[in-house]
Amino acid sequence: MTTYFNFFRTLTAVASLLVFSTTLGLAQNMTESGNTVKNTPRDNFYDRTLHKEKKVLTYDHIHEKDVMWEKRVWRLIDVREKMNHLFTNPKKPFINIILDAAAAGDATLYSVMDDEFKVPLTKNEVSSLITSVDTITTWDPITFEEIITPVENELDPTDIKKYRIKEVYYFDEETSSMGVRILGIAPIVDRYDDSGSFLNSGPMFWAYYPELRESLARHEAANAHNEAARMSWEDIFEARLFASYITKESNVYDRRIKDYKNSPIDILLESDNIKNEIFHFEHDLWSY
Repeated sequence: MTTYFNFFRTLTAVASLLVFSTTLGLAQNMTESGNTVKNTPRDNFYDRTLHKEKKVLTYDHIHEKDVMWEKRVWRLIDVREKMNHLFTNPKKPFINIILDAAAAGDATLYSVMDDEFKVPLTKNEVSSLITSVDTITTWDPITFEEIITPVENELDPTDIKKYRIKEVYYFDEETSSMGVRILGIAPIVDRYDDSGSFLNSGPMFWAYYPELRESLARHEAANAHNEAARMSWEDIFEARLFASYITKESNVYDRRIKDYKNSPIDILLESDNIKNEIFHFEHDLWSY
C-alpha cells in the first residue's frame, strides 16, 4: 500500500511539473494583449550562434622603442568592385552596421574637419547625417495659396559607393615583422547643391576602427565560397579581404596622389609604387 501511495505521489508531482512547464512556456510566448506568439521555424537545420559568441582578439602591445619604421597611408574601397560587393548586402549594408553601433553607444563617430578623431559628433549631428529635411511647395487648386510641406529623407545605403580607410604600416623590431593597423573608416558621400548639380565628394564621418571592432565581430559577412564558414566583418578587415588602392601617403605637404598626378592611369601607377615601396622596405631588411 505504501509503495502504491509513493508511486501515485510521484506521478502527481511529474504531472504538476509538466502542467507548470507548459503554462510557463505559454506565458513566455504571450504578449501583453493576451495573444500567443508562435515560434517561427528556423531557416536552417542547426542554430548559428558562433558569430554572436565570438570574442575579439586583443592586439599585441607594441612599445614605441620597438617601432623601427612606420608609414601612414589612406586607401579607398570602391563597393562597385566585384570583391567589395559584400559591402552592399541588401539585408545589412555595411553603413548600417556602423550607424547601429553608434546609435547603441558602442562606437563614437567623429567630425570630418580632420581625420585625427579629435571632435566627436553629438547625437543630433549624427541624426542630421542620417536624415535630411526638404520642403515641397504646392498650390491649393481652389485658393491658389502656396503650401509648403516638410519631407524627411532617410539615408539611402546605396548612395554610399566608397569608403576611406586610414591605416599605419610599421616594422616591429621585437618580432622582426611588418604589421598594419587600421585606424579609421569613413564612408564617402557625394554632395549636391539645391539645383541638383554635383559639388564634391568627401567623408561623411570618421569611425575609430579599434573601438568599432567589437560591433563588427558580432555581424556576419557573406562568404560566397562557403556558406558554412561564415565570417564576421572584423574578419574581413583583419584578413584584408577587400579590394582597395592607396590615395595618399603621409608627406610633408599633406598632398594626395591626385594633387601631383593628373591622369587616372598615373594615379593608379603611383598607388602601386607606394604599395611596392612598403613591400620592398621589408624585403630589403633581410639578407640571404
